[in-house]
Amino acid sequence: MTTFPRVPADLFRFTTAEHAELHTAVLRAFGVANERLETSLTLDDVQLRLRDVGWSEQVTDDELTKSLAALRQWGLIETAQHRYGLTKHGEAAYAGVQHALETLTSSGALQTAVLDAIADRLDELSKPMDDRRTFTALQELEGHVKALQTGTTRFNSELQRLLKDDHDLATFQDVKRTTITYLREFIADLDARKQQIREKIDNLDPVKLHENARNGADLYQDDNWLQNRAKAWDSLKAWFHHTPSKADELQDVARKAIVQLLRVLDRISEQRKRPTNTAADFRALARWFARTSTEDEAHELFNAAFGLWSARHAHLAHADGELIPSAEPWHNTPPVKLSPQLRTTGKQEHIGSTGKIRNVDEVRRNRRRQAEKERAELEHAWRQIQTDGPIRISTLTNLDHDTFHRLIDLVGRALGSDPDSTGTRTAGTTDGRMQINLRNARGWATITTQKGTLSGPDYVIDVQSR
Repeated sequence: MTTFPRVPADLFRFTTAEHAELHTAVLRAFGVANERLETSLTLDDVQLRLRDVGWSEQVTDDELTKSLAALRQWGLIETAQHRYGLTKHGEAAYAGVQHALETLTSSGALQTAVLDAIADRLDELSKPMDDRRTFTALQELEGHVKALQTGTTRFNSELQRLLKDDHDLATFQDVKRTTITYLREFIADLDARKQQIREKIDNLDPVKLHENARNGADLYQDDNWLQNRAKAWDSLKAWFHHTPSKADELQDVARKAIVQLLRVLDRISEQRKRPTNTAADFRALARWFARTSTEDEAHELFNAAFGLWSARHAHLAHADGELIPSAEPWHNTPPVKLSPQLRTTGKQEHIGSTGKIRNVDEVRRNRRRQAEKERAELEHAWRQIQTDGPIRISTLTNLDHDTFHRLIDLVGRALGSDPDSTGTRTAGTTDGRMQINLRNARGWATITTQKGTLSGPDYVIDVQSR
């Protein structure tokens, strides 16, 4: 049967018994005195120390004597010749209370400075030095590892509470911005830092290192010291040397945290009494995009906001794509058939041997180039069509075919609209970038392009960008 060390039953009874606040203040008075190397106090000394630790109420000698008696009964203080001092249990109780208060009032953080400090101490320990400096450097290294573990544990606990608890939208947005800043700074070069620390661990002999540190600390008779150092070294290796390591797990948590926070933000928005303002959400998202400094950051934000990632079926299309208009919404079009094995094996089912899936990166590059080309052609067409005021269609000459196609599309849209009181018809493009005002004009217009000549009624048009 596995057993664990038991905490003495009366170790923390002073925090729940009657007059618990006075007991705690008295214990704190002894603890502060102990930190100043004053190992024993008289009754009058305790009275003075109570004021020093912040106890403002008047305490009679009888009340103080009863409190000291209770603490002595619980094994936290001992007395000799009318002087009182902390026992080992009392020191443990004081340390436990201090640690509990620190945990309740502190917050966790992921700090790259701690990783750099660990790497610096490992680098220092790999160089020749005297035993005393080896001892202090090893103590500093273990302190940094403990700080990393404590900060990470508290940060993850706060993150999980943030994801579970109910918050108002303003508070959550403020906390979310701070949290994302921590995550972005922490995972920026985490891979490089992990590899650097892993290599430095491989260059050290922990047995020799701990023996030198033990000699520098003058701890020849302490049999447990080497065992504790071995456990601390195993903790360091668990963080950076094992596969997978705790640092790898922490990196995965950090990468998923932004998506989790945004999901909670969506949940909070849905729970609000008034409906979600979609336009305001997109304006806020646009401001975030405007603050990105690189294209990679913009892609990261896009993936986090919309949950869209690389798709292995991005290159697949319908058997006869010409039957589906390009402007047709995707939810109105028939689905493309996918093999169930595409996700697990990366291959589609075929009769016979299965070919490899095409590299979708090249597909994306080609589509990006095609989109940029089409955008440039569209911008050129809009510049050609735009007028400085009302003009007749018959005055337009030397139009290329694409520009002519855009113009006819605008005219057709205007003719399909109802005229106003002046007989003017107005229409715009689908993307809202251009608007045309059209009125009837007497006469006949003939327009010639590279692919032929069109003749028809003349119109007065006024094409402007919005």
